[in-house]
Amino acid sequence: QVQLVESGGGLVQAGGSLRLSCAASGHTFSIYAVAWFRQAPGKEREFVAAIRWSGGNTNYEESVKGRFTISRDNAKNTVYLQMNSVKPEDTAVYYCAAKLFSSRAEYDYWGQGTQVTVSS
Repeated sequence: QVQLVESGGGLVQAGGSLRLSCAASGHTFSIYAVAWFRQAPGKEREFVAAIRWSGGNTNYEESVKGRFTISRDNAKNTVYLQMNSVKPEDTAVYYCAAKLFSSRAEYDYWGQGTQVTVSS
């Protein structure tokens, strides 16, 4: 079992920055990768960025490349999403998710989400 808790959401002006955190607990040794997803009102949930738990390989959704950075601190079992130059279209509930080594599912555990609102 893995538990994920997101924090750091809030209201930010367009062009500003925000850092989201995803704290993992439980069987963190079984985590293969952690990703951030987001879901805006009336839209499908979409992938934002992902990072390998060990090794640190990353990948990003095209619209956030160059603006968002995903990173992890294994000592703190925490993954971050640094959001710079935010735009109103980044407004959404942001979720972190963990994929386990042993799983064939896309992602196995999800956090409760944190709201990010970007004002124009």
